[in-house]
Amino acid sequence: MLNQLTISELVAKLAKREVSSRVATQACLDQIQRVDGRIRAFISYDAANALAQADAADQAIAGGATHAERPLLGVPVAIKDVIAVKGQPLNCASKILGNFVSPYDATVIEKLKAAGAVVFGRLNMDEYAMGSSTENSAFQVTRNPWDTTRVPGGSSGGSAAAVAADECIAALGSDTGGSIRQPAALCGCVGMKPSYGRVSRYGLVAYASSLDQIGCFGKEVGDAATVLEVLSGVDPRDSTSVPQPVPHFAAGLAGNIKGLKLGLPKEYMIGGLEPEVKAAVDKAVKQLEKLGAEILEISLPHTDYAVATYYIIATAEASANLARFDGIRYGARVDGADPMELYGKTRGAGFGAEVKRRIILGTYVLSSGYYDAYYLRAQKVRTLIRNDFLKAFEKVDVIVTPTSPAVAWKLGEMADDPLQMYLMDIFTISCNLAGICGISVPCGFTQKPKLPIGLQLLGKPFGEEMILKVAHAYEQSTGWHREKPPGNG
Repeated sequence: MLNQLTISELVAKLAKREVSSRVATQACLDQIQRVDGRIRAFISYDAANALAQADAADQAIAGGATHAERPLLGVPVAIKDVIAVKGQPLNCASKILGNFVSPYDATVIEKLKAAGAVVFGRLNMDEYAMGSSTENSAFQVTRNPWDTTRVPGGSSGGSAAAVAADECIAALGSDTGGSIRQPAALCGCVGMKPSYGRVSRYGLVAYASSLDQIGCFGKEVGDAATVLEVLSGVDPRDSTSVPQPVPHFAAGLAGNIKGLKLGLPKEYMIGGLEPEVKAAVDKAVKQLEKLGAEILEISLPHTDYAVATYYIIATAEASANLARFDGIRYGARVDGADPMELYGKTRGAGFGAEVKRRIILGTYVLSSGYYDAYYLRAQKVRTLIRNDFLKAFEKVDVIVTPTSPAVAWKLGEMADDPLQMYLMDIFTISCNLAGICGISVPCGFTQKPKLPIGLQLLGKPFGEEMILKVAHAYEQSTGWHREKPPGNG
């Protein structure tokens, strides 16, 4: 089935004219029809527009366009509902944006289109990317394709579920504290979070501006490398994007990892780790050792402060960023007798409980008398966390950890315990605080029920080439990424 192919497999068939982009895109649309009623990864999609893009790709191929020039020509890629696509709804899975339609393309969308991708669909997420389970959406709850009674992770749960369920070939997501890597682990696909500044944030609706980064989901590491190369590069419209050269990531996957030093942080192999997760990660580390890598124990001493630091900085930035959603210029509006009442009623009705919780927390830590005690102190601890990583990378090439301490949990299981939910990001948030890159790859399954487990590889700032190489070597020596959820056919 064409919708089950990886990017490289589909591109090879498209280039030889064995299949058309229209047929491949239709296969994805058919799969959405078949399975999305139970998975609910898509908030919306425009089938006619997707097929029109596919026809244009087929015409380009017939006219002599090559995948060397346009690496995603004819490949269907779905988009998280937090990234602007001109003429498509942009809701961030929230009621407050009403029927807002984006008037422009995000830089990453311009790049996907220039590379020939068929850009379609709005994927479900936790509202404004705030959550770890995709249960906070104002529209629907996305379910895990491996077990529809369980969460897909979050906040990019729709993106991970859509790729795992073969409803698209690849997908874009955003990662503020693990929102790509954690759902990739829970859904059994590959999730790549680039270094801060590697990919433009222009056209990404901001949650926490110093932490947010756009990344991608794929069925294998090669897919992530191909998409990342397309997305990367400096953008004058984003002052935080960094003018770093963009390597040919896919070409850098070849070769062995003999002699590379991989660090295992002692602080990450903690008591709260599910036994089957620990066993799978231990086995993955042994496999990497078998491939010739040297495993060293390292220390990231400020790890214990990461969750608290993250939830101060992220909520403070969210409080400032979400102030613009007030019902005045765009989005839904609830009228009031005066502007203050209008703001209050609009935001009260438009935002969900988790978003309100984080805005209130953020406003508190920024308020007079608390700024120094909380926000300023958190920024100092953030520097200590980043320095821990930079020191570790003087000794090792890549850091290896579990992606999540647990596999996918039951829907509603943590609904009344936000703190427990926040702790599900314990292994992923340090990466965002430090601004480094990370990838999650499948590394096994629990036995009963059969649920995916993810292995996280962390690299130094702009060290994507190295983590992709190690991830690819591990993936190619195991078969986990080829396993499919039940009912995908």
